[in-house]
Amino acid sequence: MARILVVDDQQAIRKTLRDILEFEKYTVDEAVDGLDCMVKLKKAAYDVVVMDIKMPKMDGMEALERVQMLAPDTPVIMISGHANIDTAVEAVKKGAFDFISKPPDLNRMLITVRNAMDKSSLITDNKTLKVKVSRKKKQEMVGNSKSLTEIKKTIELVAPSEARVLVTGSNGTGKELVARYLHERSPRSSEPLIEVNCAAIPSELIESELFGHEKGAFTSAHKQRIGKFELANKGTIFLDEIGDMSLSAQAKVLRALQESRITRVGGDKEIKVDVRVVSATNKDLRKEIAEGRFREDLYHRLAVIVIKVPPLNDRREDIPLLVDHFIKNICTEHGLPMKKVKPEAMLALQNVNWTGNIRELRNVVERLIILSAEDITEDDVLRYVVPMSSQEVSEFKKIFDQYNSLEEVYEHIAKEYKKHRTD
Repeated sequence: MARILVVDDQQAIRKTLRDILEFEKYTVDEAVDGLDCMVKLKKAAYDVVVMDIKMPKMDGMEALERVQMLAPDTPVIMISGHANIDTAVEAVKKGAFDFISKPPDLNRMLITVRNAMDKSSLITDNKTLKVKVSRKKKQEMVGNSKSLTEIKKTIELVAPSEARVLVTGSNGTGKELVARYLHERSPRSSEPLIEVNCAAIPSELIESELFGHEKGAFTSAHKQRIGKFELANKGTIFLDEIGDMSLSAQAKVLRALQESRITRVGGDKEIKVDVRVVSATNKDLRKEIAEGRFREDLYHRLAVIVIKVPPLNDRREDIPLLVDHFIKNICTEHGLPMKKVKPEAMLALQNVNWTGNIRELRNVVERLIILSAEDITEDDVLRYVVPMSSQEVSEFKKIFDQYNSLEEVYEHIAKEYKKHRTD
């Protein structure tokens, strides 16, 4: 529920605004002057502040400037019974969302509050999206093991060329990350990187997904659709789990690579495309070829350069760096206090059999951040990383059944931490 802070030295005004806003289902707090407003803002976050200008101790204009420093993303609506054009202009210049004269027109007040709420929501959404985008764009290949160092060197050599690359390795080893590194270091980095998970698309839809379709091409084709190859024009297309692609789709991909042209499903027009293809698989494509499930000619087109990503069990020396990296990212993203890993706990993590590779390690680190009391200890690792008993699974489930999502778990942890620090 949206939370609003009403700041005014007149109790009657505060009561009137509270009654109206609470009737509209807002949660309302009150402050009697600018100084009280600062105290309230330090203790809690608000979606909107409604503030008078003429107040004792600290007037609204000075308080507005302080709010800009203390909670810069919080919209402030200024109200005043001594309104004039100059005052309104000054308030807006100092960062006020809007200016309303006293006695306020209640309809206008409610509309202004809703607009301010929309702005606050947009700012929050924008920050969330920026975090997600930056996390995708700025992923790091963390580690200094010999095998990872060799992969980085290969990427630096291959990225500037147009050579097609096949990335192989088990699930969770970071094949997608290698593809992103290749694209970001290539001359095509300013163009799109289009990802296609071939294993997640039904075989009857894969051709439409890759090459697009014309309206009426099949029963559910109600309008024309642009395929991934067209979307990736001038950029890079990443075909993940290429080993799961049907033979008919493989034939069309081979033709697209040979001729740099595609034809939409249900169409007869050839469309020229300029894409660099990076593919990945967790399968042994040589074995797939021998058993008739993968085209040898397509394999040779895709595997100009082959980069094999080793399993995490073969690069255990990278685990401390990876764990620190994940802790920093997860705690920063969710506003949690940084946790340290005791040396014995780190050694225990290095001795785990990581069948799920780096993806599994990240999930484990996230679990340890949530469930460990303070620093992550060896006991935490032994309790929450090794296979749990049915009783422990039941206890673990009870914790999460209290919440609707993982985000709510993080919010609870952050609140408890802040409460502990305040106490």
